This record gives sequence, structure tokens and C-alpha cells, in this order.
Amino acid sequence: MGIANDIVIIIVAALMGAMIAHKLRQPLILGYIVAGVIIGPYAGGFMVSDVQELERLAEIGVALLLFALGLEFSLSELKPVRRIALIGTPIQILLTLAYGFGIGQWLGWGAVPSIWFGSMISLSSTMVILKTLMNQGWMGTLSSRVMIGMLIVQDLAVVPMMIILPKLSNPEAGLPILGLAAVKSAVFLLFMFFLGTRILPRLLALVARWESRELFLLAITALGLGIGYVTHWFGLSFAFGAFVVGMVLSESDYSHQALSDIIPLRDIFGLLFFTSVGMLLDPVFLVQNWRGELLLLGMVSLGKGLIFAVLAIVFGYRNVVPLALGLTLFQVGEFSFVLARVGIETQSIDRELYSLMLSTAIMSMMLTPVLSSLTAPLYALRKRFFQREALQTMNLPAHGLRGHVVIAGGGRTGYYISQVLKYLSVDFVIVELNYHQVERYRSAGLPIVFGDATQEPVLKAAGIENARLLLVTVPAIAVVEAMVREAGRLSPSLRIVATAEGSEQIKSLYDRGAYMVILPQMEAGLEMATQALLNLGIPGNEIQSYTDRVRHPNPDADYHFAADDLVAVIGRAEDREAFRVLVEPAPEPASVQGRGIASTV
Repeated sequence: MGIANDIVIIIVAALMGAMIAHKLRQPLILGYIVAGVIIGPYAGGFMVSDVQELERLAEIGVALLLFALGLEFSLSELKPVRRIALIGTPIQILLTLAYGFGIGQWLGWGAVPSIWFGSMISLSSTMVILKTLMNQGWMGTLSSRVMIGMLIVQDLAVVPMMIILPKLSNPEAGLPILGLAAVKSAVFLLFMFFLGTRILPRLLALVARWESRELFLLAITALGLGIGYVTHWFGLSFAFGAFVVGMVLSESDYSHQALSDIIPLRDIFGLLFFTSVGMLLDPVFLVQNWRGELLLLGMVSLGKGLIFAVLAIVFGYRNVVPLALGLTLFQVGEFSFVLARVGIETQSIDRELYSLMLSTAIMSMMLTPVLSSLTAPLYALRKRFFQREALQTMNLPAHGLRGHVVIAGGGRTGYYISQVLKYLSVDFVIVELNYHQVERYRSAGLPIVFGDATQEPVLKAAGIENARLLLVTVPAIAVVEAMVREAGRLSPSLRIVATAEGSEQIKSLYDRGAYMVILPQMEAGLEMATQALLNLGIPGNEIQSYTDRVRHPNPDADYHFAADDLVAVIGRAEDREAFRVLVEPAPEPASVQGRGIASTV
């Protein structure tokens, strides 16, 4: 069967490897790589007949990876952390490259291999870090936003690296070749800007009007790979063209549909790529050089982690952020495999360096969940034994804080709540760790405490012991649990309202003393169902009875709280009508009720 037989072997082996990796709570790409090692030529496993043909297919996987990256790219994601992302990340890449170059020189490598090594270790793993953050419940925190911003810029840096690094192997013609590549890239980008703003949107609109999902998938795949081939013919990287067309399409109205359609295809060809990466790894070499591998892993992880932590401090991030960045971004990423493959194909690096690089990346990825989970306990230890940072409070009332509302988290939800409370003349204070958000609230004249609401001094500065209500708007469950636990300890009678994402989190928060836990997704679903039933002519009282049963399946539980009592909790009873006018835009009221509190929205 030839190459068809090889593809079947790869997919079956990758499935088994991925299942084992998933069971061990590791990224699936590690399972793909291990499967490649087992069926590869160095392990004596199921020998594939034509590795070179598979490597050519794997190039499509690289192109589709970068095509999807271009589709996902959005400048809006970089806005909240743009300084450290757009300025700090290039500095980090250069510092890590220099550090890797120093390691290579110390180990006796040549200048070009040392530069390749430094470039490869400068990139972190987007896949591993996102999975780790989601598993630990840290998505939505300031630390996670900084990480994601830096990862986006790192991923973008792969493209110029793939253009520049292969040219280093020809030092005599280095500058002219690099200059020519830069000119070609600029011309191609101008051409793509014209194509992307004038022609591609019309083409996709035409295909979308035919209402054929299969044809739409074929169109975006042809655009990504076809334009990638044009760039290859033009003398640039095949993957570079795919990335640029993805980035151009990301600004169109069809970017989300294009991304959702291309992801399965990207994953299948990505599987071939990562499995082929494993085929080039020699396990015998790793066993023979395990001491050097561990030394290299330790040097890379420690040095890279320190670079991230110091940069976070330099760019004004304090508290847990530097520690979180150092213990999470230290690993070597999946796009390092892309660079390593380019290095092998262009004969810029040898098999020994390739094997060292690959094993370092794999081991660092496996260490990421373990080291990242140490962030919270190490930060707590630091807060216990070292002097606490000075707290900043702004616009707090001169008469002090008593009977007020504490809003933990100054994001979009916290801002909306603050506007309601301000309209009702209810005393409140916001606790926020993101300095940029703090500046926004300070400029608006709102009372705010700059600090981490999981820490006792910060909560005391917000007057938690005299507060009437704590509203936790932070989405990260680990942070929410810590806030609820600490606030409940300082003020046992305090009513705490928090959000969760699942039944296990609800139970955990109630066990820690939360007064009410809200499921935003469930409330959105119930509101949409309510509107649908109202339009179908179902009586409002029947809809209310149904939604109450969905929210509270146990009729004996003391979870009910009259809708009017929200004002009694946070303000004056005479403000009830003003409150309703402010927050009830629809003529038909629909209750949003959780444990112990309800509001009309």
C-alpha cells in the first residue's frame, strides 16, 4: 500500500499515544511524538516504508498550523497587556537567544548551531500552557492574560525566524540574502494586503452564499495552501505564506467559520508533523547522554524562567505575576519543533543537536503542569516570610468604609456593577490587581484598592470586616476559592456572591462559605429559553416556575430570596424603582436567581 500503509500506521499509533497522554494529563502532542519514536527507524518498531514522503506531508501540517495561527491572531487580545507583549516579548526572545548561544558556546558548539539552539529555546508552548491554565482554573487572571499576550508574539516570531535562520549557514552571502528575503517579504505583504482587502472577502462572500460547508472548507484550504505554495515559488517559506493569508482572513467576517472548519484538518496534518518529529528522535542516544540531557534541561528551565520573571518586574507587574510567568513559561514550545525540522532540512544543525533539542522540549513540557502548580503555595510562602508590598488605595471615602459592597475584580462585570451601585448611591470599593484597570478606575474617580484580593492585608484595606456584601467577579476558579476562603475567615457573617463554571465548583464554593454562586452560562441559557417561551405564548408564571425548578432542584433548600430584597441588601428600599428602571430594559421580567439572592435583568 506504500504511503497509505504508513499513514494508517501513524494514525493508529498516534491515537494510542494520545490516549495514554490524555490519561496521564499530558498534552496530546507528547503522545504523538512518543508514537513517532516507537514506529520510527531508530526504535526498530513498525518501520514505515518512506519517511521522506511523510516529511513532505508533514510540511502541510506546519503550513496549516501557521494558517490557523494567523486566523486566531487578534490585536484586541494584546491590548490589555500590549506593553509587555509587544516590547517585552522581543526583549525576552533576544535575551533567551543570547543565553542559549552562551550555553552552546560553553558546550563547544559552533556559532551557527548555538544561534539555532538559542532561537529554539526562546519559544514557549502555547498548547501546553493553555491546557495547564485551563486545568488549574487560572484562565482570566492577570497572569494568564500576560502569558497569552507574550505567547501570541512568540508564535508570530516563528515566521521571521524561519526566513532568517536558514540563511545563517551561508555567512559569505548572509546580508545580501537576508536583504533580498526582506524585500521579497515586503512585496509579498503589500500584495497580500491588496488581495486580502479587495479580492478575498468578495470570493469568500460568493462561496458562502452558495451555502455549502464542504465548498467553503475547500475554498479556505485552497487559499491557505495555494498562497503558501506561491510564496514558496517566490523564494520564501511555504508556511510564511499560509500564516499571512490566515492573518489577512482574520479581519474578514468569515474568520470564525474559517477557523472552526480548518481546525480538524489542521489537527490531522499536525498529527503527521509531530509524529514525524518523533521518528527523527534516537532513543539510544538519549539513554547514553541522560546526564547531559538533565543538565541542559535544568540550565534552560532555570535561565528562561528567570528571564520571564525579571521582565515582568521591569514592566511593572508585581505580586504573583513574575512567579507565575517564571514557573509556567520556562518550557520549550511546539514551534521549536518546526524550527528544528527546518534546521535539519537545511543542514544547519546535526542529528545530535536535534535529539538534544527535542528531548529537552519534551521533558520541559512534561514538567510544566507540576512546576506551574507550585505558583500559589510558593507565593503564599513568600507573602508569609517576606515584607508585603505597600498597598495603594485611591478615592476611598473620607468617612471610612462601613456597610459597603466590595467588588473583587475590576473587569467588565465589575465595571457594570460599580455603575449600578454608583447610580444608587451605594458605598462600594473595587479591588483590582491589573494596574491598567486600576488607572482607569482612578481616573473615573471610583474607589479602588490596588492589590491581590486573596491576601489578608488587601481585603482589610478594602474594609472587608465592615462590609455588607462581597461580589467576586474574577473568572478563575482557583482565585475565587482563595478569595471566598480568606474573606470568610476575616468576616464570617459576610455574604459572598461568586461565579462558577460547573457543579463541582459550585459545591466547592458553597463549602468554603459562599452565600450564592452564579452559573453565567446557565443563566444565559435560561434567559434565552425564557424569551423563546414568552414568544411562544407560554404564561410567565409557568416559565418562572420552570426556571426556579431548574435552578433549585431541591424544593426544601433555603435558597430563595425575594427579588426586591437585592436593594435591601445593597442599598435603600426607596431605590427599588430606580434600580428596576436601570437594570430592567425588557418589558417582561425574567428572574435570575441563585442561592440566597435574586436580581431582575
